[in-house]
Amino acid sequence: MSKLNFKIDKTWTLFLDRDGVINKRLIDDYVKSVDEFKFLYGAKKAIAAFSQIFGRIIVVTNQQGIGKGLMSVNDLEQIHQKMKNAIEKSGGRIDKIYHCPQLKTVKNNCRKPNNTMGLMAKKDFPEIDFKKSLMIGDSISDLKFAQNLGMQSIFIKTKKEESEQKITKFEATSLYSLASYF
Repeated sequence: MSKLNFKIDKTWTLFLDRDGVINKRLIDDYVKSVDEFKFLYGAKKAIAAFSQIFGRIIVVTNQQGIGKGLMSVNDLEQIHQKMKNAIEKSGGRIDKIYHCPQLKTVKNNCRKPNNTMGLMAKKDFPEIDFKKSLMIGDSISDLKFAQNLGMQSIFIKTKKEESEQKITKFEATSLYSLASYF
């Protein structure tokens, strides 16, 4: 990874994608239940470490499985509660989770790369400064979301088809490897 050219402190906000960053992404499927949610190696420890550095930690996640009728908002809330409880048990925190249930075919949807979830976070936490925010994601839409809001970004290389596109100069193999870098 290239040397980070910014100094992070408690005035910064960390935005995290969920699937493929915090938990195992299911290929051509969705995490639809608590039982299907599996943390990636070291993710809880990484978030605990980030909790000591960043003032806010926000999760922004596209969840079109809801829009497809494969799961309910209640299912998603149960998954997120399990995730938050486990992270808190490990010494970390998630300040808030924003999700977009819309299908990507819906015009003017809230899905990343659209900036809707970022603006919702800014409304809830007015101290968020996007110039002092970092987005960590595993897809081009995550990086474009960051770019659209003027954030720094780090790409977690999990999708071979997207790893060749250069939207950010910062890359890592996992959230855990990043935590040790900070």
